[in-house]
Amino acid sequence: MKELIDKLMAEGLTEAQAYKAVEIIKNFAKEKFPIFGGAIDRLFDKYGPKDQEQDDYLD
Repeated sequence: MKELIDKLMAEGLTEAQAYKAVEIIKNFAKEKFPIFGGAIDRLFDKYGPKDQEQDDYLD
């Protein structure tokens, strides 16, 4: 997922905007293909960023 985030940022999005765009895409895919919702979540969770709030507690 980092590669996709980097590509979005190279196109002019901020990091926050890029992550939001990926989240929108994930939700769109789940709406269009609900039977694959669990697989989509696992894919994005596996390759996506770790939970930001969890990272904040570790600092």
